[in-house]
Amino acid sequence: MPDFSYVARNLQGEKVSGSISAASEKEVVSMLSAQALFPVTVASTEKRQSGFSFGGRVNGQLMANFYFQLSSLLKSGVPLLKSITILRDQTANGALKTVLKDVHGRIEDGEGIGDAMARHPKVFNEISVNMARAGSEGGFLEDALDRVSKFTEQQNDLKARTTGALIYPAILAFAGTSIVTVLIVFFVPKFGEMFEQLRQRGELPWATDFLLGLSETIQSYGVFILLGFAAIASAIYYQLQTERGMRLADLAKLRMPMFGVIFQALAVARFCRVLGTLLKNGVPILKSLDISRAAAGNRILSDAVQQASENITAGESLAKPLAKSGYFPKTVVEMISVAEESNSLDSVLVDVADGLENRTSRKLDLLVRMLEPAMLLVMAGMVLTVVIALLLPVIKMSQTMR
Repeated sequence: MPDFSYVARNLQGEKVSGSISAASEKEVVSMLSAQALFPVTVASTEKRQSGFSFGGRVNGQLMANFYFQLSSLLKSGVPLLKSITILRDQTANGALKTVLKDVHGRIEDGEGIGDAMARHPKVFNEISVNMARAGSEGGFLEDALDRVSKFTEQQNDLKARTTGALIYPAILAFAGTSIVTVLIVFFVPKFGEMFEQLRQRGELPWATDFLLGLSETIQSYGVFILLGFAAIASAIYYQLQTERGMRLADLAKLRMPMFGVIFQALAVARFCRVLGTLLKNGVPILKSLDISRAAAGNRILSDAVQQASENITAGESLAKPLAKSGYFPKTVVEMISVAEESNSLDSVLVDVADGLENRTSRKLDLLVRMLEPAMLLVMAGMVLTVVIALLLPVIKMSQTMR
């Protein structure tokens, strides 16, 4: 049996502390009550590990499968604790196995599944925790977990498509930068002595002079330039850890040329999907808004949703403050307005999220198709500029010799 430490008061009001072996916290409380002691705190002396202690987050697809399998087991009539044991034993992921062991123990001790999941924020996000709480309290846990599974899978697929679409342009940018850097650092200096006489006579073309100067600067001060870039990158990184820095970054995302519309649409889609899913599962609208505004992943949009929550508390609609913010598309606001009047906000929000994600996916595909030839042209232009800058003096020297 596990050991528990306790602090209690006796009939005279004096504090009494100690340890006791029992099967659960409830049993400890019963044993103390039998001794005329009133427990103040009871805690297991065994250190339960959290999701943080053994290596971070679990893959999104793995979590989607977990929610789906847990929902299926519950629908088949398998008790909750038995279902968690089955999934714990069959998973090959060590981090998830340890977390499920802890969740099982806490539920066995009398905690709700939502509270047990909340102790592992790197494995169970706020949406899944609140959905599990609402489902457990409302008696529809299996349905809530099924919706969490679908939501997690959709978000994981969208993230994978976005990342996959940007990999090729990123490779092109890295390859182009690397080629030009190698040319400037190792290839251009070989022409320095050849063009020195033209430079002394002031006959060296400005493009060649600039290229040679750039090469010399990089060779002489390359280490300091890299340190400078590293210092700037570190300063930006630490600034982005502050609330002001994160807010500026979120605002920059929304105002970024070309990509700003995509970032905005994805954030609005996440907000709509989470809000609609929570409302469908019976979570009160104010609590749903509080969770979904964090799920949007953008502080500017989150502020607009916070304002909407205050309006709803005052008895007004959701659509008006969202429209006033200017960060929600007019079509989305109109659909929300109509849905509020027809009392179908939960289903309409999910439909809005589906539509936004589909349109954004098409926009992203088109943008990437345009970006790929653009990156190739930029790479070719950079290499061509270096070559022309080196050939100009050679052409000039050949004309002089003639």
